[in-house]
Amino acid sequence: MSVEEAIAKRRSVREFANKPITLTQLSQLLWAAQGITEPDYGLRATPSAGALYPLELYAVVKTGGVAGLDAGIYHYLISENSLALVKGGDSSSRLKAAALDQGAVGFAAVNLVTTAVLGRTTVKYHDRGVRYAFLEAGHAGENVFLQAQSLGLAAVVVGAFDDEAVGAVLGVGTDEKAVYIQPIGVPAT
Repeated sequence: MSVEEAIAKRRSVREFANKPITLTQLSQLLWAAQGITEPDYGLRATPSAGALYPLELYAVVKTGGVAGLDAGIYHYLISENSLALVKGGDSSSRLKAAALDQGAVGFAAVNLVTTAVLGRTTVKYHDRGVRYAFLEAGHAGENVFLQAQSLGLAAVVVGAFDDEAVGAVLGVGTDEKAVYIQPIGVPAT
């Protein structure tokens, strides 16, 4: 699928079939958000102010959400293009509650949660670094949208949630702030 076609077909979808996505699809979605595209310099799939890369990615996988992967919360290890288990078990209902009970979060096979370690950008750009981190999250979110479309998957972006509750679900420290939740799955129709 061309980029033009993916842009034209991209829509926010909040209902998903009760079917798993593949591990390869999950890997491609994570790579599209923050994967290394230039290994010599560590450059990534999305632009970042000063190449400081404040974003971290987590995959909250529900039971049966990703074929061949147990339910759990996984941290995307960018430099290795791999996942590290943070917490086993299905946390999708806790994440849904933290997202103000939005159904898409509960229905999705996987929720990609983008967080920002704001100190990585504010150390250089001060208060403006917060804006730069949020802009970067938008770039990553759109990459995921387009990658999902090209893989025949559906996605939506969720910005309405309780920041501290999402952080508690992920088990992140106070220096890492939730920015986006992106429910993804097989389209319902």
